[in-house]
Amino acid sequence: MTVAIDTRSAAVACVSGRDLHVPLVQGGTRAYANFDYAASAPALTQVTDRLAALLPYYASVHRGAGYTSRISTDCYEAARGSVARFLNCADDQVVVFTRNTTDALNLLAACVPGDTVVLDIEHHANFLPWQRNGRRVVPVADTIEETLDRIARELGTKPAALLSVTGASNVTGEILPLDRLAALAHRYGTRIAVDAAQLAPHRRIDLRACGIDYLALSGHKLYAPFGAGVLVGRRDWLDTAKPYLAGGGAVREVSTDGVEWAPAPQRHEAGSPNVLGVAALAAACDTLGSLHEADTTEHERYLTERLRDGLDRIPGVRFLRIWPDSTDSVGIVAFTVDGVEPGHVAAYLSAEHGIGVRDGRFCAHPLLHRLGVDGALRASIGLGTRAGDVDRLVAAIAALVDRGTGWNYRQQDGQWGPAPETREGLAPGSVTGAAPCAAF
Repeated sequence: MTVAIDTRSAAVACVSGRDLHVPLVQGGTRAYANFDYAASAPALTQVTDRLAALLPYYASVHRGAGYTSRISTDCYEAARGSVARFLNCADDQVVVFTRNTTDALNLLAACVPGDTVVLDIEHHANFLPWQRNGRRVVPVADTIEETLDRIARELGTKPAALLSVTGASNVTGEILPLDRLAALAHRYGTRIAVDAAQLAPHRRIDLRACGIDYLALSGHKLYAPFGAGVLVGRRDWLDTAKPYLAGGGAVREVSTDGVEWAPAPQRHEAGSPNVLGVAALAAACDTLGSLHEADTTEHERYLTERLRDGLDRIPGVRFLRIWPDSTDSVGIVAFTVDGVEPGHVAAYLSAEHGIGVRDGRFCAHPLLHRLGVDGALRASIGLGTRAGDVDRLVAAIAALVDRGTGWNYRQQDGQWGPAPETREGLAPGSVTGAAPCAAF
């Protein structure tokens, strides 16, 4: 007899840490269930394989004649092509490597020749940088359609150089209609930038088709460690703005009386670049670009619905949502548990069940204020998530609501933790054992 296997329940890619077991406060270990992909996603196996192959050739890039320097330079510059293909960049767009999304948006903010319009739901990375050149905040409305109308009125009332929006909320996962926003912005002579930190790991983005002018993303959320990010954007603003950093690599000629700056992207990449981080990011783009999008999207939707359905049956669990008319979201579920602080819940899940979630305000304080909560829990799903992980999280929350915690917890320096802490590597004075950083 042939048994049908639901492939939606299994991981769709191999990621680092998939076999990791973590200690429990009550003793023993448990396979780690990672629901913190939205903060930093584990590395894809293809990424770690490429890094292992590159490490023997690691050297300083650009202008080095040595063999390893040439190899590293070729890898670094070829990475721009990987990113450009992954995002289907337009001909006039350049790929600038940065540290992360925050760095990329700060770089862009220094290049924008005028006001920037943003929404009040943004991650701080896409909210704070625009203060320097005239930030105009549009409060979101009760629906997406009304929110688009508000943006149109703002841009029609007073010209703006840029509209900068999130691709997917880092709190609720809800996705904005980027093609419609791009058309709306261009109608009023405004360019559009997208914070794609949360969108790019979950959905394919076609810059040509959507008409997006600028896009920022982070490698560490895209299954690539080592802290490289990207700003992709139209060349003219990047070519005429002051260099983001002044230093070697950003110049054509320097004298004691002046300097001739290089065009973008080199203009904004002064100093020795993060070769390994960029190579990791390129490997992630190549790997994600080779996956069948329908399969990855269905895997994510199935597990997200499974998680929501399970949590929805537990008394006192409440979900966070921005718009009732949003029709698509990435694999992020934000919720609260009545009567228990989010940090307390997160500490319990980690200590007693080996489950990792995020708690707090997620660097989106205005949005949490709008949603009427001081903090929440966030469970985020990725390519390595399995149905069994989801069921474990639901069961752990149900047990908490039904019976409470099985251990004592207290706050110290604003962070909840078990009291006493018994886990190897975390307990006071513990400097040995399997945890690799326990001795540092």
